[in-house]
Amino acid sequence: MSTQFEVIDADGHITEEDSQLKQYMEARYRDRAATLTPRDSWDRSLGGTLGTRAKDAKTWLDAMDKGGVSTAVLYPTNGLSVGWIREPDVAVAYAKAWNDFVAEEFQKVSPRLKAVALVPFQDVPEAVKELRRAVNELKLVGLMLPAVGLRLPLGHESFWPIYEEAEKLDCMIGAHATVRGPHYFAGDMFDQFIEVHTLSHAFAQMLQCTSMMFRGVFDRFPKLRVAYMEAGCSWAPYWFGRMNEEWEKRGKIEAPNCKQKPSEYFKQGRIYFHAEDYEPLIGATANLLSHKVIYYASDFPHWDTEFPENIAHLSRREDLDEEAKKWLLAGSAKQLYNLQ
Repeated sequence: MSTQFEVIDADGHITEEDSQLKQYMEARYRDRAATLTPRDSWDRSLGGTLGTRAKDAKTWLDAMDKGGVSTAVLYPTNGLSVGWIREPDVAVAYAKAWNDFVAEEFQKVSPRLKAVALVPFQDVPEAVKELRRAVNELKLVGLMLPAVGLRLPLGHESFWPIYEEAEKLDCMIGAHATVRGPHYFAGDMFDQFIEVHTLSHAFAQMLQCTSMMFRGVFDRFPKLRVAYMEAGCSWAPYWFGRMNEEWEKRGKIEAPNCKQKPSEYFKQGRIYFHAEDYEPLIGATANLLSHKVIYYASDFPHWDTEFPENIAHLSRREDLDEEAKKWLLAGSAKQLYNLQ
């Protein structure tokens, strides 16, 4: 499949297996009689009828060739649950193993493959050290924030040393959710995956955006680039408007570290959102936020991916002009991840 535009995938996934990561772990973690991250029993693929697997570089490069993608930025699958790991030392070992794995088996295989780091939010000093190693030594291009699982919200001051280091390193941070732990995003009253998954990413991103905004992350770290993944983009105008209303009445007392109206922060061009082809209001959202902060992501090879067809669909959208499409399909990702 080809398009007249360059295409960069800002959020694809490796379907990594524990056996792959264990090769990069010490024996005491490698030999644990447990999965490395918490799992669940949802039948995501509907008996193997949806999605596929992509656990190695060749599978990814073949998919990129099919879709006409120049560069892909890769995130974990099981590792989306890194926030649920309760033992801090296990979280440290897991993050280091993921970072070594993706650097060695993906980034070193092809310059077209990039990857984000994981760090142990459960041990903030170790997280700062690991982020520094991941960016400076391993050349990973971003940091994934677990939007679900941690005992504290992402805006909490406990995590600020991580954001301070990311800002120093000129490294983006991207909040990514998972279906695991539905009580975190008001999904525990439902019994079907379709219900829980509909809520999961959108609600988790709204929760974490609220925390980061009112706790003052965007004010304290004015050069930090932040992305909200896999929830679409058209929720942002509504949510920032809602936060504006709350801030105007209560912000001075209850959110003193948020110095400006929330909508002022996303006018600064450093808060990014993923455009999903199903959204009817991508054009209107781009006009309001700026088309330079809305990016394309495939979500390949997960069960709900529409790759590569969604590239063609986005290329033909009538609510985006040619310049906006260039930014959506490649320009925003280049800016977000500092890709040359």
